[in-house]
Amino acid sequence: MLDKLKAECEPGITIVITSWKFKTTKYYYTIIDAPKYRDFINNMITDTSQANCDVLIIDSTTRGFEAGISKYRQTCEHAFLAFTLGVKQMICCCNKVGYNLENILFVPISSFEGDNMIERGIGTVPLGRVETGIHNPGMVVTFGPSGLKTEVKSIEMHHEALQEALPGDNVGFNVKNVDVKDLKRGYVASNFGNDPAQEAANFTSQIIIMNHPGQIGNGYASIDRQSGKELKKEPKFLKNGDAGIVKMVPTKPMVIETFSEYPPLGRFAVRNMSQTVTVGVIKSMEKKDPTGAKVTKSATKEGGK
Repeated sequence: MLDKLKAECEPGITIVITSWKFKTTKYYYTIIDAPKYRDFINNMITDTSQANCDVLIIDSTTRGFEAGISKYRQTCEHAFLAFTLGVKQMICCCNKVGYNLENILFVPISSFEGDNMIERGIGTVPLGRVETGIHNPGMVVTFGPSGLKTEVKSIEMHHEALQEALPGDNVGFNVKNVDVKDLKRGYVASNFGNDPAQEAANFTSQIIIMNHPGQIGNGYASIDRQSGKELKKEPKFLKNGDAGIVKMVPTKPMVIETFSEYPPLGRFAVRNMSQTVTVGVIKSMEKKDPTGAKVTKSATKEGGK
């Protein structure tokens, strides 16, 4: 519905994240269009983590429904990932209607150059959802896990300037003296002066094995999936359907938090070969020292006020 790129419209697939808004007499809604194909599942996870309600599009064509709803296939996996990421509401839409591409208008745009835009873009603008606290222009923020520190120049929601953003708002915010190459998918922005997000050194989590071809070796505690009580101390292995308390060490820099303190950052899914292997919640963690991280001039000036 919101696809604009030629690479999306011609084959009929969603690749990048897009959003739109509408209002009713009581509520204000933001629609986020998420990809469904396995090659772009990372974009789908990024989208879904920002949602309060999921709209699951179900293929109703001959054999299409069976293919999507089968175990470990896309429709089933997307519903499961949404639940894992904390989305508690879902609307299911059965899709049978096609569109004539000859009647669809394609508009080339460049926000940086201002082509076919109301006004030119304003530089590096990270997008995301406010999970906790209040987000203000002028705030010095830290991007984890890199530790990059800078000042927020402005905040917008659907091209409207905001003086503050509250939990649940999907916003874009302009940051000073930061190149787009300094930021990556999954980075978390937080208030530098109030428990900022940092890179995780290791963490202990409660997990459930969903789809693993073999057995995961010992060194874990086997627990009841519902109560969390220990069933067997240091079992030899964990297999599909088992739950356990596991200590993990990230192979790449990442930001997480304990589920008890920051629920949106306390859930995770482990994927391998386009399959969800396990899901879990963070019970405890250790953070790395961010000493040596990049600090922009605007952050230094703002911090000295």
